[in-house]
Amino acid sequence: MFAQRAKPGALVDSERVPSTEHRVLTAPDAVARAAARFAPDPAQRWMLCQPRAIRRSFAAEVFGQPDADLRQQVWMLRQPEAVRESYIEDVLLANGR
Repeated sequence: MFAQRAKPGALVDSERVPSTEHRVLTAPDAVARAAARFAPDPAQRWMLCQPRAIRRSFAAEVFGQPDADLRQQVWMLRQPEAVRESYIEDVLLANGR
């Protein structure tokens, strides 16, 4: 989905986020879920399957920031436990199955 492949485990490529990708990320749920099928990375697929409010907060707090890697970590730590746990289950532990 992303023009430049993000580092493994990264939700976005912190160096470049084209506006099309931003639009897909903040799109209605049906559009984002459809795009998730084509995302090359488990973290990207996970993000695209999150509710729109979660995806919008990520876009607002992380995209286009010079310290996006750090902001991404902070953003995740500030999410509700259910969001963090789903990331652990669906992304971090999924590779070991």
